[in-house]
Amino acid sequence: MDFQLSFEQQMILDYGQNLAQTYGSDYWREKSMVQEFPQELWRQIADDGFLGVMVAEEYGGAGLGITEMALLIEGLSGAGLPLFMMVVGPTMVLGLLDHHGSDQLKQRYLPDGCSGEKVFCFAITEPNAGSNSMAITTLARADGAGFLLSGQKSFITGADVADYALVVARTTPLKEAARKTDGFTLFMVDLKAPGVTIRPMDIPVMIPEKQCEIFFDGVKLGSEQVVGEVDCGFAILFDVLNPERIVVAAMAVGLGRYALRQAVEYAGDRQVFGAPIGSHQGLAHPLAHSHTEVEMAALMTYKAAANFDQGAPAGAEANMAKYFAAEAAIKAVDASLQVYGGAGFTREVGLLDLYGLVRLLRSIPVSRELLLNYIGEKVMGLPRSY
Repeated sequence: MDFQLSFEQQMILDYGQNLAQTYGSDYWREKSMVQEFPQELWRQIADDGFLGVMVAEEYGGAGLGITEMALLIEGLSGAGLPLFMMVVGPTMVLGLLDHHGSDQLKQRYLPDGCSGEKVFCFAITEPNAGSNSMAITTLARADGAGFLLSGQKSFITGADVADYALVVARTTPLKEAARKTDGFTLFMVDLKAPGVTIRPMDIPVMIPEKQCEIFFDGVKLGSEQVVGEVDCGFAILFDVLNPERIVVAAMAVGLGRYALRQAVEYAGDRQVFGAPIGSHQGLAHPLAHSHTEVEMAALMTYKAAANFDQGAPAGAEANMAKYFAAEAAIKAVDASLQVYGGAGFTREVGLLDLYGLVRLLRSIPVSRELLLNYIGEKVMGLPRSY
């Protein structure tokens, strides 16, 4: 196995540090404090050609894979610029459209998505279903001319600034489906269409993107807005959910590296009792331990990405990567805060701003407990627990 990045992959990983020369962590914190979408940063990423990493060149993309997208998100996060919109738009929506959309859908949406002219979000979560996606009740009922979409989604990242949402709905209610995985259909929905209402949620985590509720009240949809096949959407969902877990793991790896880099620099400079504090094992060992865990998480993330790009099963690796990377990032930020002492809690240092974010990654987009359930059952062969 080759553990070395190619020249192109290294350039993608380094892009975040280059971008930070113009849009540094202070810019990200300022936007996060008021939850204002970083339009200038997004426009720069688009102009530099990085929104279409996973899209074929004929539709305006780079024709690369989830490995390169993970490296991009890791690099952005490692530069203090974590963006959830890079997860939901370029990865989950554009990536899925590139793999499963009709040529008509690709022509209509992908070029504008790659250029940044249009922004996309992904809508699956519902308030009464949560992690049990089988129980979603948002329904697109056939009406002869197309479909009428009604229901509610919650915790939808960036819906307030998005032009379109890739919506997971039922076209057959759960109680009428032969199997609980039957009856799912994916639709591209114009968020400006009549019957769509978007309401930001009050989520006090330091990120620039808002989390939103979306209400659909008899929204008219045409058959041309279906992604894949009617009632067969569940079969392609894992081409969204596994990449989501991979790139969220990459975000956690980047955030862990960002925190540790700051702590190591401070520990080498800060003098107490006549010596740099980094020379004391009480601080050095937790940092070394966290560094090791972050690097181990990175390896599993890269393995999951490589499997996905090669068409091999990636579920086990994606779940393990997301689980371990989130835990490693939490420990890394915590260890880094401890190095700074009281100074770590100041706005100037900014590490406390990351603590809520990395803690969030333990719970979303899928909780630690569900990841461990998957690993126990699907990977280790233990009896099903739910």
